[in-house]
Amino acid sequence: MKFGIDRLLADPTLRAPLAGKRVALVAHPASVTESLVHSLDALIAAGVNVTSAFGPQHGLKGDKQDNMVETADELDPLYNIPVFSLYGEVRRPTGQMMSTADVFLFDLQDLGCRIYTFVTTLLYLLEAAHGTGKEVWVLDRPNPAGRPVEGTLLRLGQESFVGAGPMVMRHGLTLGEMGRWFIDHFKLDVPYRVIEMQGWEPEGPGFGWPQDRIWINPSPNAANLNMARAYAGTVMLEGATLSEGRGTTRPLEVLFGAPDVDAKAVLAEMRGLAPEWLAGCAIRECFFEPTFHKHAKTLCNALMIHAEGAFYDHHAFRPWRLQALAFKAIRRLYPDYPLWRDFPYEYEFERLAIDVINGGPALREWVDDAAAMPSDLDALAGADEAAWRETIRPYMLY
Repeated sequence: MKFGIDRLLADPTLRAPLAGKRVALVAHPASVTESLVHSLDALIAAGVNVTSAFGPQHGLKGDKQDNMVETADELDPLYNIPVFSLYGEVRRPTGQMMSTADVFLFDLQDLGCRIYTFVTTLLYLLEAAHGTGKEVWVLDRPNPAGRPVEGTLLRLGQESFVGAGPMVMRHGLTLGEMGRWFIDHFKLDVPYRVIEMQGWEPEGPGFGWPQDRIWINPSPNAANLNMARAYAGTVMLEGATLSEGRGTTRPLEVLFGAPDVDAKAVLAEMRGLAPEWLAGCAIRECFFEPTFHKHAKTLCNALMIHAEGAFYDHHAFRPWRLQALAFKAIRRLYPDYPLWRDFPYEYEFERLAIDVINGGPALREWVDDAAAMPSDLDALAGADEAAWRETIRPYMLY
């Protein structure tokens, strides 16, 4: 199969509309061709007049480790073009940034999750281009989490840099498709084009991620396909005092890690509450000692997710419910545990991080309500998921 960047480079007729135009590239470390050449180098070698580049969260180089660690603008030492940061002094492209190009090529590998900020960066770019005549092309890439959708819809007024609009957590779209929905939903006037993938089979082998392509971290803690599949659930740990495994070699692949929580007991409680929510993966007890971040240099008991190999069932695996269930089990076993982390999260200073992440307080309230059962959350999320499936149907390209 071919990703959007590979088709653009291989077909002169696709590149023809770029002739005589100034072109900007939005990219990160996973923005590479099938031969692992970075898209910036490949486009310039193909004769495209690239006049600027943009880096999202974690930077064009992907070197920034954590949330709210900013990247500065710089000058590319090889091509002598400006490299603008969309996660530094600004997160929305400024007019001066937009003035550096006529066509903006967006070539970011996504994880298929609302909270992954590259989704919002696409919206902000489209909004900056609105009414200016500037073109936005998405060089499409696979959604490694595939087509399943899961989670509650972001509620009106809960928008943030990790919540671009009323979508569910695991959105089921490619970024090319997401851009089509953004333009329609937000009524944007932008000349928009998707350079589609060729041969992507979201229900084929790999269930979203093609087996003939290697994985490159799109951000420092997105180390493999297992993480990408689990992320729509494990990302919620960023709003909890429990460790998500940052500071270890397998971040965001655990349901939690903590020095004062009995992982075996939590797993038993989960199985007693909603055994069907554990389907589609294997879960095992493990231990780790983070080198930095939460519980640094402290031994943590943890539960590891394996949504891979023979353990993985693509349609049975529901990471958002799985993570919610882990929270619920901990709350039942440790009623007074200080579960929710109170700190500034992605430039939101008033709301709890867990509410920012989920686009509203519903999940936290369900966890903290001793009388609330899995069926209550299932009913709430199920209605939202059905509505989202209907919403996105017209925008799907594959």
